[in-house]
Amino acid sequence: MPARWAIADRVADAFDPYQSPRGSDGNRIRLLSSGQQYISALLAAIASARHTVHLETYLFADDATGRAVLAALTQAARRGVEVRLLVDGFGSGEFARRLGTAFAPDAAQVRIYRPERWWRPRQRLLRRLHRKIAVIDDLAAFVGGINVNEEPVRDELTGEPVGPRFDFAVACEGPIVATVSLAVRRLWWAVGVAAWGELAEPTPRRVRAALPLAGGVRASLVLRDNLRHRHSIEHSYLRAIRPARQQILIACAYFLPGQRFRRALVRAARRGVRVQLLLQGRVEYRLQHFAQRALYGQLLKAGIEIHEYRRSYLHAKVAVVDDDWATVGSSNIDPLSLLLAREANVIVRDRAFCAQLRAAIEAAVAEDSRRLDAVDYGRRSWIQRVADWIAYGLVRAATVLLARGNNY
Repeated sequence: MPARWAIADRVADAFDPYQSPRGSDGNRIRLLSSGQQYISALLAAIASARHTVHLETYLFADDATGRAVLAALTQAARRGVEVRLLVDGFGSGEFARRLGTAFAPDAAQVRIYRPERWWRPRQRLLRRLHRKIAVIDDLAAFVGGINVNEEPVRDELTGEPVGPRFDFAVACEGPIVATVSLAVRRLWWAVGVAAWGELAEPTPRRVRAALPLAGGVRASLVLRDNLRHRHSIEHSYLRAIRPARQQILIACAYFLPGQRFRRALVRAARRGVRVQLLLQGRVEYRLQHFAQRALYGQLLKAGIEIHEYRRSYLHAKVAVVDDDWATVGSSNIDPLSLLLAREANVIVRDRAFCAQLRAAIEAAVAEDSRRLDAVDYGRRSWIQRVADWIAYGLVRAATVLLARGNNY
């Protein structure tokens, strides 16, 4: 199995699905500002499907939302639609292994990306399928950070309901859909090769692109994999941040950027750009939470604003730079997303879209967050400081260990 994964992943990653580095014009990109909006739009799209439905997700939960999507996929398969469901073996857990029996024979196909179990640890355990993508009839696509699971959620510490996660996705139409479709078809093929060896189905090489839509916008798909595009998402951020002149606004659930990324933000702040970070305020994963707080001192000292989201859990991975660059996707700015997991982001170059996304983030900053004060942060006890840096050291050490030999 490991050898097959190596071959299949290399073949999938060696193929570049981009139409061009700059993306394509003539796309219609609609912002979905919550899990409820995304699931409602996804269910409607599946219900209207006539030919194909391809869904990729990290987490497919055995809850009301998961069962609703499962029912919609089942109904689509029964009316003759080709349904393909690809889930991550770690994120979806044991439910992923039961999904294959949830459909009638030959009604739908289910594949599991890296079906390792947590009690069988391997070096590549955290090289996961973290992207969330759906493609309907090669005419519409969804890309973002929202999993197939239920809202609202409960606080990890108190168990109290805290409301829906703060998260985003985009619904896409136009030429970009062919790029998204080709990417998911290639990975579907690669997972099949890894699981069963040679397959009868041909290697996907192209998907017919839709004509540009009147009044459409420029958009591009950016993938992160372990061969040709290891640093593509990080580089897309840096290309936008370095020439920024007015504002950099980032909302990110797990924020542990490397030195280059931090340096770019600090330099932007020092040349007068307003840099605002909306980060996780509730403790969800302790190690990551305290590790990222170790970096706050450097950022605050440079004049960067840090706002901690308190209303619920922050799950967004979005950003707006100046007036004409925005990204929505699955990639956090941390080692797991930037160095190990398969991720997918959409970049949109459109003032109206940027204004809409900026307004949503700024509303969360103003209404549901608390700004960190540099003086108060500097007064933390030595125990808190040591705990933060120990957590940071553990995360960095684990990253080095897990990223060694990171060639598939």
